[in-house]
Amino acid sequence: MQRRHLVQILAASQIALVAALALPAWSADHPGSPATVAATSAANTSIDFNSAVDTFRRASDGDAEAIAPALAQLTALSHTQPLDPLLMAYTGAATSMQARTTWMPWKKLGYAEDGLAMIDKALALLSPADEVTQHRGVPVALETRLTAAGTFLALPSMFHRGERGRRLLDEVMRHPAYAATPAAFQEAVRRIAAKAAP
Repeated sequence: MQRRHLVQILAASQIALVAALALPAWSADHPGSPATVAATSAANTSIDFNSAVDTFRRASDGDAEAIAPALAQLTALSHTQPLDPLLMAYTGAATSMQARTTWMPWKKLGYAEDGLAMIDKALALLSPADEVTQHRGVPVALETRLTAAGTFLALPSMFHRGERGRRLLDEVMRHPAYAATPAAFQEAVRRIAAKAAP
């Protein structure tokens, strides 16, 4: 019954769901960064994590043509490391972003729900090691939480994710390692925080 009500709301308003994570790119060769993650897709081409995230950023900034490639790249990477919370969070965010590609309310809702389920699983997978293990100069837990927060805060209020998004954002900013993260990451946090302000 609740799903039917959500579909009706979506149909009435034609909301364009946007998982609008606005993370500016920062240097992948930041001192202390680990080697980039690579995987082989079905087409036998190497997929680099940084390249996949750059494609994701273009999609989140409004380039509808980048949504499918971002999702394909992130999904391929995620298949090679199915328990990696950061890859799962980005894949979930890209899945939710697919809601922008259709006018059919039930598809919008399906994409959003599927993406949110992946993001919830990514957050549940975070371990104490992820609080200190860094990727591109940022602890995995911080980037995972920021990806989730950006997605949650971009969704319409009917999904009831705004409060959780604000809590995750607060956790990122209060984390002991936050002050040492790259300036571009901190700028991304500030941008999302500005959008989250009431």
